Amino acid sequence: SYIGPNVVLGDNCRIYPNSYLAADVVLGNHVTVFAGVKIYFDCKIGNDVTLHSGVIIGGDGFGFAPQGDGTYQKIAQIGNVIIEDDVEVGANTTIDRATMGSTIIRKGVKLDNLIQIAHNVEIGCNTVVAAQTGISGSTKIGENVILGGQVGVVGHIQIAKGSQVQAQSGISRSIKEENTGTGKKTG
Repeated sequence: SYIGPNVVLGDNCRIYPNSYLAADVVLGNHVTVFAGVKIYFDCKIGNDVTLHSGVIIGGDGFGFAPQGDGTYQKIAQIGNVIIEDDVEVGANTTIDRATMGSTIIRKGVKLDNLIQIAHNVEIGCNTVVAAQTGISGSTKIGENVILGGQVGVVGHIQIAKGSQVQAQSGISRSIKEENTGTGKKTG
């Protein structure tokens, strides 16, 4: 494993082989970092957090600006990721750093395996997200939301507190009030 400069480790952290903690990462108390986890610079992890194998925290968000000649220029991603207390992140899940500011995973969130969380997303307390879900940039998800497996969420929308979204749904607009069984099946 590699632990970069100015990394802060809380009490009783466990870091397994082949993990990478870049400069200025902060881990709270009782954090478990399983094998192969990568945490990029300046990301903050709270207390009682578990990061399963293959998790990547703080990679660049998907930010590119179209140019006049048809090419794309990368937009610098200079924010970070903040993961609050009592969060579990499943294997091979990625949480991108914010373009500016922070991508935030609130207290008590549970993330399954193989989830993509884009730049500047905020996920509210005690929300659960099942495997193979993709959440596009700047989406705000309320507290106690349930997203079933393989849900796709467009960017720049809000999902209200307490909403439940069926597996394999595509969410293309905001869910403004608590909603059960929201979503559109495809296929």
